[in-house]
Amino acid sequence: MEALILEPSLYTVKAILILDNDGDRLFAKERNPRSRAVTNHSRLPALTTQPVSFPSDQYYDDTYPSVKEQKAFEKNIFNKTHRTDSEIALLEGLTVVYKSSIDLYFYVIGSSYENELMLMAVLNCLFDSLSQMLRKNVEKRALLENMEGLFLAVDEIVDGGVILESDPQQVVHRVALRGEDVPLTEQTVSQVLQSAKEQIKWSLLR
Repeated sequence: MEALILEPSLYTVKAILILDNDGDRLFAKERNPRSRAVTNHSRLPALTTQPVSFPSDQYYDDTYPSVKEQKAFEKNIFNKTHRTDSEIALLEGLTVVYKSSIDLYFYVIGSSYENELMLMAVLNCLFDSLSQMLRKNVEKRALLENMEGLFLAVDEIVDGGVILESDPQQVVHRVALRGEDVPLTEQTVSQVLQSAKEQIKWSLLR
């Protein structure tokens, strides 16, 4: 039988999840194949102590189209990973890389054939960025008090499933700039160049 030949794609990340120590969702960002980004910062929620996620008509590329299916998958992924020391799992046809911190569980999800190093780079970048932003206090209460920073950080790392950045120092710097309302035009050129460099680097790993 001939091996399945997959077309090259920049779309690497299917979803990023953050769950609490009960397996409940605190954050979710999904790749929406119908648009470049799910995130709309004009609709950023106010700081809150309640779990939030941006609205989207897609979830894991329609693998789990209903909220019930999404919650079932999240419970499954939590039950399979929260008591293990491993950092990688294959679950329901997906590659999952993850790590925990106190009462938080971070997941980056890709397809079954995705390069694990690329997914792990996204995970580490997100975790290290948050660690700097939260002054190494990466736990549920601190995260919920800084949800806007989380959304901005994730948006700097991944957009529409495409990896934009893997350096936490750059992510934290750009989040700080956006927090100061720096005009988009002042950031665009450097961000585009950095994104191009990242994609060339990751393409060599495939």
